[in-house]
Amino acid sequence: MSDVYKAKDHKLNRLVAVKVLKQEFSENENFVSKFRVEAQSTAGLMHPNIVNVYDVGDEDGVNYIVMELVDGITLKKYIEKKVRLSVKEAVSIAIQVAMGLEAAHNNNIIHRDIKPQNIMISKDGKVKVTDFGIAKAATSNTITSNVMGSVHYTSPEQARGGYSDAKSDIYSLGITLFEMLTGRVPFNGDTTVAIAIKHIQEELPTPSDYNEDIPISVEKIVLKCCQKSPDRRYQSAAELITDLKKSLITPDKDFVSLVDPDEEGATRVASDEELSSVKGGTGKMSDTEQMRLNRDFSRDYDKGKRHDDYDRDHKRPRRDYDEYDDDDDFYYEQNRRRGSSSKDNKQEPSKIEKMTIVMAIVSAVLIGFIVIILIAKGMGLFGSSDASADASSAASSLTTEESADGIEIPNVTGKSYAEAKSLLSEKGFAVEKADDTSNTAAKDTVVSTNPAAGSRAASGSKITVYISNGSNYTASASAEVSNAKADGQVTVPNIIGMTSEDAVITLVESGLVAGTIVETNNEDSNLTGLICAQSIAVGTSVSEGTVINMELSIGPASVTYSYSADITAPTEGENFTFGIPVKVTLVTSDGTTLLSTTTSDFPVQATYKGITSPTGTLTFVYTATTPTTTNPETGETSGGQAVEYTVTRAVTFNQEN
Repeated sequence: MSDVYKAKDHKLNRLVAVKVLKQEFSENENFVSKFRVEAQSTAGLMHPNIVNVYDVGDEDGVNYIVMELVDGITLKKYIEKKVRLSVKEAVSIAIQVAMGLEAAHNNNIIHRDIKPQNIMISKDGKVKVTDFGIAKAATSNTITSNVMGSVHYTSPEQARGGYSDAKSDIYSLGITLFEMLTGRVPFNGDTTVAIAIKHIQEELPTPSDYNEDIPISVEKIVLKCCQKSPDRRYQSAAELITDLKKSLITPDKDFVSLVDPDEEGATRVASDEELSSVKGGTGKMSDTEQMRLNRDFSRDYDKGKRHDDYDRDHKRPRRDYDEYDDDDDFYYEQNRRRGSSSKDNKQEPSKIEKMTIVMAIVSAVLIGFIVIILIAKGMGLFGSSDASADASSAASSLTTEESADGIEIPNVTGKSYAEAKSLLSEKGFAVEKADDTSNTAAKDTVVSTNPAAGSRAASGSKITVYISNGSNYTASASAEVSNAKADGQVTVPNIIGMTSEDAVITLVESGLVAGTIVETNNEDSNLTGLICAQSIAVGTSVSEGTVINMELSIGPASVTYSYSADITAPTEGENFTFGIPVKVTLVTSDGTTLLSTTTSDFPVQATYKGITSPTGTLTFVYTATTPTTTNPETGETSGGQAVEYTVTRAVTFNQEN
């Protein structure tokens, strides 16, 4: 949508990126107006994981936006370069993107076009999200090129053309994380429309099918981000960040809570209060239930009737009206063309009322049948025959397996409060929530119940569920990082000796920002390729979000050596006599061969410069005849055999100036 130029701001003496909108978009006044408003609101965002907007305006019809210049490449190029990223690196990048999104969402700004092409990786390891605002301006003007260009990352609601919010950004980030981990996008097709339909209809492939090294926690984070229904995704970037950070510490722990659509829609056992209202004989629904039933049935009935009418009048086969769920405009257009009598409209309410009554009666009969089974079982009317046993078993499942001493309390430790409440409510218990501040479990995780799991309680009994407030979790899970926070303060962790990748992750976990990484020489060869210095000392208390710069060792400073000598022959003590051919080899300690020759003339002159190692080994290999000896008693002679000898000498080279 634009051309980007590297430019210099002479007033502030800094390099910037100037994004100039292409002519076809600049001519659309509505688009330009929306673009300016959104760009100006984005200009108020100042966050280390967002490409900052400095200015927006126009001159002589040229619309431009001045932005922070990021010296690096897009995440898309980075993935293409590395094929796929390591789990730690992918999660670290996802955390930084999510932190940028959190800042934007907190300011009511939705990106709507999260994809690797809009994420920058700078040379010093910083991750920044760019192009806030352009996506909203584009989609609000139905510019298909923008939407179709991002179709691999678009959420189902965006693909339908529906409302999108912060959870749409979370879906797109989930797809981006999938690509970082596997090196591919989950959905592909011959056309953009085919890909969009897959986002709407098909289940997301399991990431571990393409990369078996992905741990369970990271895989479930991706799956939760990419749920079809926004209500089943992470509800905020902050929730996602919490799980991503936790996955860095305990990657193989199954702590991510996914909502199972089958369980969500499963038959729920009536509670004691509901059963008692039925036993009371009223057989009536509450006003709220009746209104909901009337509303839902009226909508479905009206939808079915109008499509039936249209198919009948046009002599078309009956079609399932569900296929028109998202296309009501089609019906209304056809209805407008052929007309609709007021008489028909007046007849519909009476039919709806009749159908509502029928539905209510059917519901009452079903509930009554359940009540009869409960009463009969309680009176012991079921015998011990096989048929009775089967009936008793069925009734048992309907009565939440209650026995004489009550219902067994399920173990909900480690689950979220929502999951725990759902499980306990299904068993017929009343649930009360309480905070637990003394444990080390993750925030919002169930740590215990009272009464305890495994014990029994009567249906309707109150179960207190104790939830961790997370106050002790971070310090316990990453004590070595020492990132305890107090009043917005963070303790700087020790990143010396870490790889640059692990150092960035550690800083992010600690609530700090990874700054520049400068390569430098360090005399400690053990630190080569590792972080050898950090800008703020370990243990210092700093504000959350403080930038920590780092130095990466490329090894000791470059030193060269020289060697100049006359190599003398092996000594006589080494059973050597002059004139014997000798193979002479000189090899440095880092494996470089300086000399390899066979000679019988000594000394051998050797002069070498620019040697990269301070020591070496000189080796002589030759064949000599062992001395002969005669035994005076027996007269037998021994020795005189040809034997190969190897002689070595240690050599020290001279350091060059």
